[in-house]
Amino acid sequence: MSESAVRILVCTSCRAEGEAQEPRAGVQEPRAGARLHAALTAARSQSDPEVIGVECFSVCKRPCTVSFSAPGAWTYVYGDFPADADPGEIFAAARLYGASPQGLIPWRERPTALKKGVVARLPPLESAK
Repeated sequence: MSESAVRILVCTSCRAEGEAQEPRAGVQEPRAGARLHAALTAARSQSDPEVIGVECFSVCKRPCTVSFSAPGAWTYVYGDFPADADPGEIFAAARLYGASPQGLIPWRERPTALKKGVVARLPPLESAK
């Protein structure tokens, strides 16, 4: 698979434990997922995978949620990232994903956050028939 085809999707509506559900008196603070998305976008170099913010992954009990996807590869959804997660670690994991056959990273080669945070693994659309 081409590493350039990898996309990192970040749930921008993820709210960290303790974050208010509604804005306080007109103060609109970005949610944890939006902060993680902003950090990844700011840290992204030309050679890093594309970062896309999405409205909701419906994994509200496991914020912040990130997904790796690419054509012809398994899609992985990972939860439990802190809003201040190291963007370099997420980009490194995405590069491992892109360098592996069909996005399958052997468990022992995964960074710790990806070992513990797996929410779902979805087959490539082409094989889900």
